[in-house]
Amino acid sequence: MILVKQIGDLKLKVDRIRRNGPLPAFVPTMGALHAGHIQLITHARSAGNPVVCSIFVNPTQFNDPKDFQKYPVTLEADIQQLESAGTELLFLPSVEELYPGGTAGLAQYDLGFLETVLEGKFRPGHFQGVCLVMHRLLEAVGPCLLYMGQKDYQQCMVVAKLIELENLSADLITVPTVREKDGLAMSSRNKRLDENERKNATGIYKALTYLKENIRPGDLSNLKQQALAILHQHHFKTDYIEIADAKTLEPVETWNGTQSLVALAAAFQGEVRLIDNMNMPELF
Repeated sequence: MILVKQIGDLKLKVDRIRRNGPLPAFVPTMGALHAGHIQLITHARSAGNPVVCSIFVNPTQFNDPKDFQKYPVTLEADIQQLESAGTELLFLPSVEELYPGGTAGLAQYDLGFLETVLEGKFRPGHFQGVCLVMHRLLEAVGPCLLYMGQKDYQQCMVVAKLIELENLSADLITVPTVREKDGLAMSSRNKRLDENERKNATGIYKALTYLKENIRPGDLSNLKQQALAILHQHHFKTDYIEIADAKTLEPVETWNGTQSLVALAAAFQGEVRLIDNMNMPELF
C-alpha cells in the first residue's frame, strides 16, 4: 500500500492506477476503522476495482467542538487493517492540505430540504462540512466509484446531491450496514461507550426493528411512540426516531401500504451520539 499526504501526489498516483486498469474505488473515512469500513473495501475489490482510501477527521463537519476533540484516533491500527484488506493507496492529508485558506468563510451548498430534517435539523452546519470535504476529496481523486455505508443514510443522500450540484465524476455505491452480533450498527463512536452504555446501545436497533416488524397501513404516530419508549427503556436521550420516504426523507405520518420507507434514529447513550436506520419493506 502506498501512502501519500499531498493532493498533488494523490492525483499522480490515482492517474497511474486509472491508466493501468479499471476505474478506482474511493473509500473516504475518518479513521478509527472497523469491519464496516473494511466491508466497503471488500465490496470494491470483489468488483475488480483498485481501492483508494482516505483518513481525515474533518473539522468542518463537527457542530460540537468537544465531539471533534474526542473523536477516536487509531492510525497505526487503521493502516494495518487497510493493508490487510488490500488497499492500493492511502491518502492522509493534513487540515492545511485540504483547507489551505483555513476553515472560515467557505463555500455554501444548496442542499434544500435535506438540510432541514433529521441530521440536518439537529446538527446545523454538519452537512455543509461534509460537502466541503467531499468536494475537495472527489476533485482530488477524480473519476471514481465512491463507496459509502448505508448507516449514514442521509449523508449518502447529501453526497449524491453534491455530486449532482457540482457535476463531479463519481458514481455513488452504498453498501448495507454492518452490525455486531447483537444488532448494534458498527461505528467508530462505539469505542467511546462504557460497558453499561454498550449494553444499552442495542436499544436503537431494537427500536428500529420494532418499527419494521409492526408497521401497518394507516396512522403511524402510535407506532413511533412505542419505538421511542424502547429507546427510553434503554436510557437513550433521543434526538429523533422517524419514519420517512426512502427517496426524499419527507416524514410519513400515514402509510398507504406501498410507499417505500426508511426508519431513522439518532440518540445519545451517555455522551455518545449514535445513529442508525433500517429500510422498511413493502409488505402490502
